[in-house]
Amino acid sequence: MNRDFLKELLNTPSVSGHEEHIQEKALGFGRGFAQTQLTDPSGNAVSVVNPEAEHKILLCGHIDEIGFLVTYIDDSGRLRLMKNGGVSPKLYIGSPVQVIHDGRRVPGVVATYSDLLEKDKVKDTDLLVDIGASSKEEAEKLVSVGDPVCADTEVRELMNGLFTCRALDDKTGAFVVLEAAKLAAEKGAKMGIYAATTVGEETSGRGAYYAAARIKPDCCIAVDVTWASDAPGGDPGDTGEVKLSGGPVLCRATAVNKRMNALLEETAKELGIKLQYEVAAGHTGTDGDTVNRTLEGVPMALVSIPLRYMHSSVEVGSWRDLEECIELLAGFIVRLSQEMEKGFDFCTVRV
Repeated sequence: MNRDFLKELLNTPSVSGHEEHIQEKALGFGRGFAQTQLTDPSGNAVSVVNPEAEHKILLCGHIDEIGFLVTYIDDSGRLRLMKNGGVSPKLYIGSPVQVIHDGRRVPGVVATYSDLLEKDKVKDTDLLVDIGASSKEEAEKLVSVGDPVCADTEVRELMNGLFTCRALDDKTGAFVVLEAAKLAAEKGAKMGIYAATTVGEETSGRGAYYAAARIKPDCCIAVDVTWASDAPGGDPGDTGEVKLSGGPVLCRATAVNKRMNALLEETAKELGIKLQYEVAAGHTGTDGDTVNRTLEGVPMALVSIPLRYMHSSVEVGSWRDLEECIELLAGFIVRLSQEMEKGFDFCTVRV
């Protein structure tokens, strides 16, 4: 597992709708194992193993992150914002941010002042970004309306094999997808493996739709993050007991294919990987939902990475969980390749 590559992804801004630069890095990593690569008008990057194979599995990990867009530059040179994705504006008061303009990073801070701090509910339109400009004209030399903005953080190692940064949701999933495809290829998987770092999940789901509609896979595994119930305020009674370093999380949900989940469980048992579970009565809130509804319908399963403090600039994850997710997916793909040759049936009801 290439930790340095994940750190590079985490340190590369990719606010939803502005993923081009980070996708160049994803494609660069994929060239190390893929026989071919695909891109599309949505901005997806797909690294393909065994492109001539009859049967195909799509792996989706979205590479976009939440953030803001600049909506206005006032006469004093401060920037007004619109949230882009599931942002909690209150978390950004007094925080360092970066504005991305034509590939350059412009540092700034979100202003803090008494009227704002006293508000019960902080909206995105309440935030002001100070980049040090003294006028609108001066600010416009460095930034423009429509530029993306995100927290300015770097990866930091914590105790007990944990680490923190912004955008672990879901660059860790994109990383797992690429590493799992690479490992499955090394293990001799025969089916077509389409490792997609998808765009736009935080805002529209467009990337997953483009990928599934073009690739037409037999099935899909979405890799995303999920709430760790061992965080402050976490309640295992909400959707399940999930702990950091506790292992990959399978989703028992109405949208998830039961036959795929069963094969994932068998694979985990063979590999000695302990699984955790979450429950979803409806949508999973991931790319899996979009793929599931594409074409005539695509069977899907969801493998999640435990995460603390989701949608903040201090998300916390576990290196161990990532390693085990990679091992689980690679082993599953090898097993599914063998089962598909025998005529694996995704149906649970037969005539």
